[in-house]
Amino acid sequence: KVRGNNEEARSLNSYIKQIEGTVFEHYRTLTLAKKPFDAEDLRNSYMGVEPDEHSLLSLIKYHNTDLKGTLEWGTMKNYETTQKYIQLFLKSKRMNDILLDQLSYKFVVDFELFLRAFKPVDHHKPMGNNTVMKHIERLRKMINVAIKNEWLEKDPFAKFQAKFVRKDRGFLTDKELKAIENLKLKVPRLELVKDLFVFSCYTGLPYSEVMHLTMENVEEQKGKIHWVRMSRKKTNQPFRVPLLPVPLKLIQKYRTNQRAVVTGCVFPTISNQKLNAYLKEVADLTAIKKVLTFHLARHTFATTVTLANGVPIESVSKMLAHTSIRTTQIYARVLEKKIGDDMKLLSGVLKRQSRTPSCMKRIFRK
Repeated sequence: KVRGNNEEARSLNSYIKQIEGTVFEHYRTLTLAKKPFDAEDLRNSYMGVEPDEHSLLSLIKYHNTDLKGTLEWGTMKNYETTQKYIQLFLKSKRMNDILLDQLSYKFVVDFELFLRAFKPVDHHKPMGNNTVMKHIERLRKMINVAIKNEWLEKDPFAKFQAKFVRKDRGFLTDKELKAIENLKLKVPRLELVKDLFVFSCYTGLPYSEVMHLTMENVEEQKGKIHWVRMSRKKTNQPFRVPLLPVPLKLIQKYRTNQRAVVTGCVFPTISNQKLNAYLKEVADLTAIKKVLTFHLARHTFATTVTLANGVPIESVSKMLAHTSIRTTQIYARVLEKKIGDDMKLLSGVLKRQSRTPSCMKRIFRK
C-alpha cells in the first residue's frame, strides 16, 4: 500500500485492492479446476493469456529447459544471458511478458537499440556490435523454434538483417608458438595448460574435444601414421587429423598421468575458465602481448601451422570439421610470409624464362 491519507493515496490503494481481488478470483478459478498450476499460470490467467497461446518468456523457458540436453553447457550459458537481457528489455517497457503473436519488426529493432544503449553497472564493458548481434541471433533462433512448432505464424525477423562487423581472428606467429613450446615451467598446473594449448595448436582440436579425447580416438595405420578420429560435439561433424610429432609426444607424456587415467581421457581435465585464466600467466612468462585464449590455438593451427606451410584450405576445412569452406576462410588468412614465399617462386620462374636461348625464343614465336 501507499502511505498517506490524501485523496491520491486512497485512490491508489483502492486500485491495488481491486487488483488483489481480481488476482484472488483467478486463483480460486484455477484451484477449483483441480489441476496443478504455478505462479506463471496465475499470471497468464490474470493477463488473459489463453492456455493455447504462447508468450515470449514461455518460449524461452521451453527452449532453455526442454531443449537443454541438446545444447552444450557454454551455448546454454549464452542463451541464459540473452534471456536476462530480454527480461530487462521487457521491464524497461513496463511489461512482464508479451504474446508471441504480438511480436513485430519494431520489437526486434527496439531490442537491438536497448542492447546498444545498455550500460552495465558492473565491470563489464558496453556491448560491441557483434555482441549485440549475437543476442539478436539467439532470439531469432528461439523464434524459429516457435515457428517450427506452429506457435507463431508471422516471423518478426522477416525484414531484419543482422549486420556483423568482420574482425580478424587472432593467431600466434611461428616465433610466438615456438616461444611457448620451449617454455620451461616448474609449476604443474601451468605446464599442463601449456601442453594442452600446444596440442591444440598442432591439431586444431577445440577445448571440448581435447578434454574428451581418449586413446580410442587415436588410431594407427600402416607406416605408423597416427590419427585422431572424432566428431565435433558442436556440429556432430566427423573429422580426422593426422598427429604431428609434437602432439604425439604430448599424448605419450600423459599416458601414465594418474588424473588422466582415472577419467579415462588422454589429458587431465581442467575447466575452460581456469584454462584461459592460467594461459594469461603463460603469456606473461613468454612476453607475448596478445590475449591468449584456448580458442586462439585453433586459429593458430588454421593459419601458422597449416595454411602458412602450404596445406590446401580444403584439407584444413576437413580437419577443422567445418561444414562449409566459407567458415574456414574466417579462420584462415594469407600471411605475409606465405605471400613472400609465393613471390619468390614466381621470381624464379620468371628468371628461368628470361634465360631461354634466343633460338628457342624464335621457335616459340613461330
